[in-house]
Amino acid sequence: MAWGLLSTASLAHFCQKLNRLKTLEEPTTETLPRRRLTTLDLTFQGVGASMGFGLYVLTGIVAKWMAGPAVLVSFSVTTMASLLTALCYAELAVRVPCRGSGYLFTYVFLGELWAFLIGWTVFIQWLIGGALMARVWSSYLDAMLSHSIRSFIEAHVGIWQVPILARYPDFMAAGIILLVLAFVSCGARVSSWLNRTFSAISLVIILFIISLGFVLAHPHNWSAEEGGFAPFGVSGIMTGAATCFSAFAGFAAIAASSKEAQNPKQAVPMAIAISAGLVAGSNILVSTVLTLMVPWQSLDTDRALADAFHQRGYSWAGVIVAAGAICAITTLLLNILLLVPRMVCAMAADGLFFQVFARMHPRTQVPVVSLLVFGVLMAFLALLLDLQALFQFLSIGTLLELTVLTTSIIVLRFQKPRPFSSQGPGSPVDTEQASVPEPGQLKPALRPYLRFLGGCRPGAAVTWALSVLVASAITLDCVLVFGDSALHLPPWGYTLLLLLSSATFLLSLIVLGAHQQQHRQDTFQVPMVPLTPALSILLNIFLMLHLSYLAWLYLSICLLIGLAVYFGYGIRHSKENQRERPRLTVPHGSLEEMVPALQPPSQAPAQEPDHTEQPASP
Repeated sequence: MAWGLLSTASLAHFCQKLNRLKTLEEPTTETLPRRRLTTLDLTFQGVGASMGFGLYVLTGIVAKWMAGPAVLVSFSVTTMASLLTALCYAELAVRVPCRGSGYLFTYVFLGELWAFLIGWTVFIQWLIGGALMARVWSSYLDAMLSHSIRSFIEAHVGIWQVPILARYPDFMAAGIILLVLAFVSCGARVSSWLNRTFSAISLVIILFIISLGFVLAHPHNWSAEEGGFAPFGVSGIMTGAATCFSAFAGFAAIAASSKEAQNPKQAVPMAIAISAGLVAGSNILVSTVLTLMVPWQSLDTDRALADAFHQRGYSWAGVIVAAGAICAITTLLLNILLLVPRMVCAMAADGLFFQVFARMHPRTQVPVVSLLVFGVLMAFLALLLDLQALFQFLSIGTLLELTVLTTSIIVLRFQKPRPFSSQGPGSPVDTEQASVPEPGQLKPALRPYLRFLGGCRPGAAVTWALSVLVASAITLDCVLVFGDSALHLPPWGYTLLLLLSSATFLLSLIVLGAHQQQHRQDTFQVPMVPLTPALSILLNIFLMLHLSYLAWLYLSICLLIGLAVYFGYGIRHSKENQRERPRLTVPHGSLEEMVPALQPPSQAPAQEPDHTEQPASP
């Protein structure tokens, strides 16, 4: 009996460590940056971090191999999913405006293990993504020079026939990464100027592509003689939509700059919405003109837009498009090398990653070690490896990150607001808000009808309902995607599973909606919670299931390596572990009281003061 109690207590303590939340410190006057960024500045940052990858990298690949001319429908589906996610990301960025990232938001609202895995996945995802973009940058520059670079390297170095390696070493791809690395190491001022300049050039060239593209449009390219509008069917459209999702990953750039916004509570949500709309409109219009200009079968996936103008006899326009691609991809590389090393530095500062990566240059405030290691690794991958098979890994990583963040919104709304560590529970705000109904409790008007939920402690029913919601969303999406093919279900079995999973999803949604949640008038909040994040979760998982098994294999390998790093280093060196060690106690009670909804003693919920919208940077 004693052994059973000890095992239960040990398991509860272990789960508590995995779910501990980041303690936010109240910023001081010295740590607060100048609030100089307007909504327009933030919008340009979001556009610069998103514009280009979908246009110059994914459009040709998705049109030729997945969706055909229906690539515009793929981008439209992705737009719907990204806008739902953008609303959730905007609320998180406003609530934690401190150079935010998916890693930080997850650490603050969901827990340490999830935060580390998200941070690790983002690190690997953009390490590969940056190298892939650099190779595309090199191919567009080579096209501008009539393929003289490729011919020179193949003549003097030779052609490699090794499966993993590229056809030839791409010195230009590695060179552009090292050049951008040098600019970023000079500090944020130089990088910001380059970012704005290249973003403005990219927008002008995109307008040129759309205008001239519609002039050269040939509707016959969508006819049945050319394969029709959707030659790969609905499945191909959805696979294309899932692949395109990584083109909408610019929210992080806005969240990372929210601390410098003049009015973050208004500017950040508006900038995220505007940038998402601009990127979506550009991707849809450019993919439309691309497949109208030339037959989708003839597209060159390495440089689809420039090659389309070359095929129509407008070589000069192809050169302009190649210049736009170079500017756009340079902007993307700048944002990647600005954001990801800072996230790795934050992970190291929190103790979850090796401490050497937390070193900052005293003058430029650049995370020197993180930047150098990340940049050099990226340049090495771009130089030697063939990364075309890994582009879907970028999408599955982005979808996983944003699905977890969407789940964080539900957790945030149904728990008590958390104060800074320096704010005690006896603050004046606590007494002022004592009469406010506690989030996570059953709404008083519904208690007579849902008496079986009335005996649950605040948050317990929400925790179970959220778990059931995610599980039923996965089941429902699996039935929709694989029910007729991989699962080989009979019609009655397919219908039964579809009805059961749908009913479970709706019931869990109703249970969540029956509970009290936070309502704030002084900041942006996602409308119609929990419906909006629940639909986002459902759609994101649906898109993830349309990606290839190789993408899932790469993600599984990435997560397994990340788990090894976390359990080998992060869980023991975590700053939150050191913070709670002096007063560590194991609570007595049922497991329901100790896992996922539980918080460490130092993070016991309390009413949030008015100024808790400004936590410090990690």
